[in-house]
Amino acid sequence: MLIQHARGVHGEELELYLADGKIQAVGRGLAALAAPGEEVLDAQGLTVLPAFVDLHVHWRTPGFEYKEDIATGSLAAAAGGYTFVNLMPNTKPVCSTAAQAAMVEDEAERTGLCGANQTVSITQNFDGRTLDHLKTLPASVRFVSEDGRGVQDAAVMAQAFAICHQKGITIMSHAEDMEISPWDYRLAEDLETLRNCWLSEYYQTRLHVCHVSTRGAVEAVRIAKLRGAPVSCEVTPHHLWFTDESCDYRVNPPIRTADDVAALIEGIRDGTVDAIATDHAPHSDADKAAGAAGMVGSETAFGVCYTRLCRGEGLPLELLSILMSERPAQILGLNKGRLDPGYDADLVLVDLERPWTVDRGRLHSKSKNSPYDGAELYGRVCATVKGGKVTYRAED
Repeated sequence: MLIQHARGVHGEELELYLADGKIQAVGRGLAALAAPGEEVLDAQGLTVLPAFVDLHVHWRTPGFEYKEDIATGSLAAAAGGYTFVNLMPNTKPVCSTAAQAAMVEDEAERTGLCGANQTVSITQNFDGRTLDHLKTLPASVRFVSEDGRGVQDAAVMAQAFAICHQKGITIMSHAEDMEISPWDYRLAEDLETLRNCWLSEYYQTRLHVCHVSTRGAVEAVRIAKLRGAPVSCEVTPHHLWFTDESCDYRVNPPIRTADDVAALIEGIRDGTVDAIATDHAPHSDADKAAGAAGMVGSETAFGVCYTRLCRGEGLPLELLSILMSERPAQILGLNKGRLDPGYDADLVLVDLERPWTVDRGRLHSKSKNSPYDGAELYGRVCATVKGGKVTYRAED
């Protein structure tokens, strides 16, 4: 495939030649590389970026397919410019085995729209105690997470860090002390972030802190990095967009104060924050009405972040690309996230000039639980390419 009339992150004219699933050349005057009759994609002046990689997604398979399944999750991801996602294990049954993880990954591969890595639970079936399964996990399992509950017992978590250090597994942390969160969710996040960062430093086990949302948690990660702990972290689009004064939509962790939002942006500017991840969490209308925490986010993430960070805060588009593509790909160990020869031919074409309005009824996810309904954003995903093949085109 030859892509013509695109623009790079600095507005420069750009062409790309893709073949055998890889980027073969980037520059100008590449038409001679394409064989007669080979597909040519006219970008019509749209900006080309590496396709996005999402570190934190729920596709609800197996067990909760009425909220989302692999087909609809894949389509929502492709519509948002994503070609790879990292799936959480809070399914039914809980994903505690390599076999179950492989089943989900294989189904995503067959669907063909978005690749996936399935994380495995830290404790067996989220029981908070049993770690025996970690000792027998094969090398194919690279990430474990207790997802929305965290491991509450410090001794159990310390043992998990020790095992994962030996196995070369990264621990993903939902930082929440659940004995404290009913009366002080800020303290609950800050304390458990500190605990897990300290364990990462002590055991030198790779730790990825999910959906950091408070100033204290950002500072804990910043200090841990300065002390040499192998820690990375993510923030979500909704924790950058909303404040507790502008939105009462239920997510976990909750929407925070304007000062917390400022701290997250400071963390992006100084490199403390490694990635932006959606925490795409589909729920049926009935479950949401009953109090389920979470929101869909795959299809709005780039628009929200481009509008908030680039147009609102003056952050360069190149930095946003690093946060949504390059750095998440590095954390996951993928050959993605850059528009350089030899990298996977995964890219996205975006319109940075024309505003668009979020319409929950047109979202591709099976669930429609989005607080952005009616919001005007910039940065619309117009086409997504995975492995040199178009997986999504905007309808208009």
